[in-house]
Amino acid sequence: MHNNSLKKLFVFMFLINILWAGNKDYFGVQEFIDFSNQQTISDDFIEIIQKDAQEIKKQDKKVRIVLVYPGKQLTDYWIKSKVSFEKRLNELGIKYELIMHSTKPHVEIKKQSVLLAQAIKEKTDYLIFVLDANKHAKFIERIISKKTPKLILQNITTPLRRWEDRQPFLYVGFDHMIGSQMLADYYIKKTNGKGKYAVLYTSNGYIGYMRGTKFIDYVSKNSDLEVIHEYYTHTSKENAKNATLDLLALNDDIKFIYACSTDIALGVIEALKEKNLTGKILVNGWGGGSSELQAIEDDLLDVTVMRMNDDNGVAMAEAIKLDLEDKEDKIPTIFSGKMVIVDKDIKKEELKKLRERAFRYTFDVKE
Repeated sequence: MHNNSLKKLFVFMFLINILWAGNKDYFGVQEFIDFSNQQTISDDFIEIIQKDAQEIKKQDKKVRIVLVYPGKQLTDYWIKSKVSFEKRLNELGIKYELIMHSTKPHVEIKKQSVLLAQAIKEKTDYLIFVLDANKHAKFIERIISKKTPKLILQNITTPLRRWEDRQPFLYVGFDHMIGSQMLADYYIKKTNGKGKYAVLYTSNGYIGYMRGTKFIDYVSKNSDLEVIHEYYTHTSKENAKNATLDLLALNDDIKFIYACSTDIALGVIEALKEKNLTGKILVNGWGGGSSELQAIEDDLLDVTVMRMNDDNGVAMAEAIKLDLEDKEDKIPTIFSGKMVIVDKDIKKEELKKLRERAFRYTFDVKE
């Protein structure tokens, strides 16, 4: 049963029009900062984000902001992003109207396109969206060419090369490749660089490439670890569980299962529990949201790369403030937030401090 469902999933994944990411398509974070000569601007902007809010000095009119998020996931990243964004906007004294649309990742591309078109038609000032599918890129190019609304691309920190100096207003998030390399270093050290492992991707798009394919590349170059199973899960907990049960039936002699998202990690955990393999096969989270940190405390998840989550909401609010004050020259093209590795050996007091730092605006927000 599991094999049939996975075969259907593979067929579906190859039928949809998706963005194939490659190194030649994107600037790395530091590469773009150097290319655009934005080191000082970037450093100054990061400093602003770490400080308390300073009220806006000038705003001519109330602004309309539209969020189109792939928020129908188990991770709390998206809701915390919205809350931290709103709270910082309020602290800054910005007058705004905020409309949020939540969609399923990867599978509601048509719906997302309709929502984007609607946002443009309704004369939105700031549009906050993601970039994962090929259709997204084409739509975004039309927005960039019109220069309105001002576009913030979230959950991506690697500007497209083909847009060069016609980039969106802001890229904001936590670099997927850097986070994946941090997890790779953890696994290499934990396994002494030897053994077999499996990878469960999100989709065959930007996130899957940066978190999954680049993970494999890095591990291959820096260890003797061998990837023997790879699955696309569509960021579905159920698909991840089924994929894990399938791969374990084929070969359970693996050191770890690399999960590319929270939903995937939780699906893997369920499968390992079902097969009484919890703690025998390592599994990671990606992002360090509430459910992942709880799974680490419950001894179900071995490690995650934890984002200083609320900084991305603060960054979006501060960029809008600078824009409204006619200080666009002080806004970097990219904000890439800090991440840390958290594993099962972390002390409770240290984890508490990280939670307070990462969720400084959303500590009480539940999934």
